[in-house]
Amino acid sequence: MRVIGIIAEFNPFHSGHEYLIQKARETVADPRAIVMPLISGPFTQRGLPALLPSQIRARQALSCGADLVLELPFTFACAPSSRFAFGGISELISTGVVTDIAFGIDSGNPGILKELAKTDLEASGEYREAFREGLDSGLSYPAARAKAIGAAAGPEAEEAVSGPNSILALEYLAALNRIDKNGRINVIMIERRGGGYSSTDANVTLPGAAAIRNKLICECAPDYRQSAVASSLAGSMPDSSLSVMLARSGREFDYIDYGKYLRGALSSVLSSDSADSYAYMGDSLSGYLKNIASDIRPGNLPSDDYDGKVFEKRVATKRYTMTRIERALASCVTGQNEEDIKTLARPLYVRVLGFGREGRYCLKIMRKCAKVPVITNPSDALELYSSSPELARMHGLDMSAASVYWELAGQDTAHEWEMSPVQV
Repeated sequence: MRVIGIIAEFNPFHSGHEYLIQKARETVADPRAIVMPLISGPFTQRGLPALLPSQIRARQALSCGADLVLELPFTFACAPSSRFAFGGISELISTGVVTDIAFGIDSGNPGILKELAKTDLEASGEYREAFREGLDSGLSYPAARAKAIGAAAGPEAEEAVSGPNSILALEYLAALNRIDKNGRINVIMIERRGGGYSSTDANVTLPGAAAIRNKLICECAPDYRQSAVASSLAGSMPDSSLSVMLARSGREFDYIDYGKYLRGALSSVLSSDSADSYAYMGDSLSGYLKNIASDIRPGNLPSDDYDGKVFEKRVATKRYTMTRIERALASCVTGQNEEDIKTLARPLYVRVLGFGREGRYCLKIMRKCAKVPVITNPSDALELYSSSPELARMHGLDMSAASVYWELAGQDTAHEWEMSPVQV
C-alpha cells in the first residue's frame, strides 16, 4: 500500500492543492494510493488564525481527493520554516505507514534542491553575511535566503530557491536527511502551477490561498453573506471545496476578523508582566509591541481593518518582520514560551482530523504501526498526560490555540473538546 504524506495548510483548500494530490498519485502510478495530508490546526505558519477551522479544511480536502487528514501540533504549525518542516516530516514518519512524501516547488529543477539540502549552508561565511544583509535591506525571509544561497552556491542555486515553496522544500529535504537516514521515504517534488504563494492576484488560473483570502475579505467582509461569498469565489477553488465553506459558514464558524484579533493580541502583550518570556519575543520585541499597544487609537488601528493590513503597515519594521510579530502574538495569546520551543522537539502524538473509506483502512493499520499515540478525539490525550509532561504541554498548547480560535469564530471556547474526526 502506497501512502503519500503531504504537509500543507489548506488555508483554504484550492485547485492547486487538488492538482498536487492528483499529480502525486500519477507520479507513483497508483490511482488507489492513499493521500494523507498533515495540516495546520487553528493557527498557520505565518502566525495568524486560519481562515477556516481545521475540521472544515479537512472536510474540503477529503471532498477533493484526500483519504486521511492529520493535524500538526500548534508549536510546529505556527513556527519558522525549519521547525515547521521538521515537525511535519517527523510526524508523517512517526505514523509508520508513509511511503512517499510529496510537496510543491517553484522551479523545475529538484536535483539542485536535493544537493543544497546536503550542504551545511550555515557554515558558509558568504551565506551568513549575504543573508544578514538581505534582511537588513528589507527583503523577506525567503528572498533574503535565496540571495544568500546564491552568494554561497551560485546563481543557478539562487534561481532554484527563488520562491517560498522551494525554500520550504529545502527544509523538508533537510529534515528528511536528519530523520530518514536510510532513505526509506520516496520524495515527490511537483512544480507549482498557478498563482504564486504570496500573490493576491485572483485573476489567474489556479489562484493561490493568499489571493482567495484577500478576495473573500475585500469583497465580502464584514457580513459574509453566502450569496456574496459564492459569487466572489466561484471558479477560484474547486466547487466541492467552496460548497463545504458555504454549507458550514455561519452555522459552524464565523469568518475571522483579523484586525480585531491582532488588536486584542496586542492588548494581551500590554497587560502581561512577563511578555518577554513568550516564544519569538526576544530582541526587545515585547517592549516594542507594548509601546505600540499603548498608542492604539481609532485613527491608526481602525475597527474596519478586517484583513489586518492596516495593522501590518503600522507595526512591521525592518527589524521586526510581520511573520515574527504575528508568531510572537500567537505565542502570547496561547501561552507558549521560549522553553516550549526548546523542550518540545518533535510531535509526540498523531491527531486524526478526518478520513474517508480508504482512509479508515489506513488508520486501522496506522494504529498498529505508529511510533507515537494516535488520537481521534482531544479527550483521548488526557490519559496520556501522566506518562509524558512534554506530551501534556504540547497538547495543552493545542487546546489553548483552539480555545482562542473558537472564540474568534463565534463558538464556545471549549468547542474543540467536542470535535470528532470528519467522516466522508
